[in-house]
Amino acid sequence: MAKVAFLGLGVMGYPMAAHLKNKGGHEITVYNRTAARAKKWVAEHGGKSASTPKEAAKDQDFVFSCVGNDDDLRSVTLGPDGAFQSMKKGSVFIDNTTASAAIARELAAAAEKGGFGFLDAPVSGGQAGAENGVLTVMVGGDKDTFDKTRPVIDAYARMIGLMGPAGAGQLTKMINQICIAGLVQGLAEGIHFGKKAGLDIEKVVDVISKGAAGSWQMENRHKTMNTGKYDYGFAVDWMRKDLGICLSEADRNGARLPVTALVDQFYKDVQEMGGRRWDTSSLLARLER
Repeated sequence: MAKVAFLGLGVMGYPMAAHLKNKGGHEITVYNRTAARAKKWVAEHGGKSASTPKEAAKDQDFVFSCVGNDDDLRSVTLGPDGAFQSMKKGSVFIDNTTASAAIARELAAAAEKGGFGFLDAPVSGGQAGAENGVLTVMVGGDKDTFDKTRPVIDAYARMIGLMGPAGAGQLTKMINQICIAGLVQGLAEGIHFGKKAGLDIEKVVDVISKGAAGSWQMENRHKTMNTGKYDYGFAVDWMRKDLGICLSEADRNGARLPVTALVDQFYKDVQEMGGRRWDTSSLLARLER
């Protein structure tokens, strides 16, 4: 059992912290910007809450974070009440936020100066993956720190991979989102085309999913897409944030992402339709409007 803090109890962080407590068996201290949510978590799972990230991180072996964006991450780490102000020597900070590679490298350098480890460890699998403890975790950092931390991360993960040095986890998550964007748009267009052609979508998918067209998105989202239900996963607002990170990194490294840029604009259209909190499969709604 280790002493663990978790910063950020949103739709992902709330169940992830619970798995660290209940499955991992660790002693947990939680922090959330809205204190009432932290108190609710403690009432359900035990452990204790802290009023600041600095307080939460004090004397902990491992500190996890899952917050909104680069600015939020800087606030809970480098701010005057941030976790980096109290991290003990030899401890490890694990960031599960989907953020930029630049902030990952910045925090890794600050952690090294402070005498503790840092891993950028964004996750994939959505809210359902977090609740079921079967997330895919893409990690950037040094191997010794990764090996030390992996048994703790196991509590909420199905797959954990060390992708390279600091920032590599975030870069891998960008690739994940790039691939998803194209897949969902293709699936949306396929279903839309099939409906216009008068085909039975269930029969179509039953056949083509067994061949080269098959994908997780097809298997898990075609039914809800076909019935116009879009409240089953990762929100459009979050996807646009992630694709913005991808496009910014592409501007920096010279990669060309024409499909990603196009799908990002399609998601903007969905936002303007009122679908900010619809799941990413709602690209079909844009075609059917």
